[in-house]
Amino acid sequence: MAAKGVIVEFDFAAMNGADMLFETTKAFLAKLDGIPYDDRIEAQHMAGGNYQGAFAEYFQVVKTKKTAAKAAKDFSDAFGAALDETIPSSVSQGFRNFVKALSGRGVKVVIATRADIGKAALAEAFANIVGPDVVLYHEESTTYGCVKWDVWRRACAANNLRPFSTLAVTGSGNGVKSALLAGMPSMVVVNPRTAYQDCSGADAVVKELNADSAKEAIEILRV
Repeated sequence: MAAKGVIVEFDFAAMNGADMLFETTKAFLAKLDGIPYDDRIEAQHMAGGNYQGAFAEYFQVVKTKKTAAKAAKDFSDAFGAALDETIPSSVSQGFRNFVKALSGRGVKVVIATRADIGKAALAEAFANIVGPDVVLYHEESTTYGCVKWDVWRRACAANNLRPFSTLAVTGSGNGVKSALLAGMPSMVVVNPRTAYQDCSGADAVVKELNADSAKEAIEILRV
């Protein structure tokens, strides 16, 4: 197994997927049945929940006859399509520097995303980043705004990494909690939309992923 690793929840840590998720949800619900959506509703009914369970809870509140199961599937497709379109233009130089600094110290970097990594545009966006110690990983998750603990564990297993020596890089307090449950240290990238969530369990709190935050990751991993 690789000695040390970093798994980046790209959609919410390396890009502003939180705002994209909110806007996608707002548009989806308005089109579905004229259902209202705002910051309070997101925090109260959706954040951190499984798509189907979250929709079921909120649909009871608004008294819609739409089914949560179908809505969850259609919404997952809609958000996935938004990611497929946006990610190719969201690979920043700062993120490239973050990955380069880590891989240069022998740390394996796993770039996890819900987007279709088989699409040419996405593969091209990461073409100059991926290599022997930097890999793309398609993460199957229907959790709103983060992943659950078992996704972190599966990502470790699929990439020959040990949870206790792998840093989870997330974009929310809910992501920090799931990393803790997975037995992993974590770094959280702050975002105004998720700032109300508890990030107290994170080993580091940063504003963005770049060469400076890579130094913090290196210190956490002790490499």
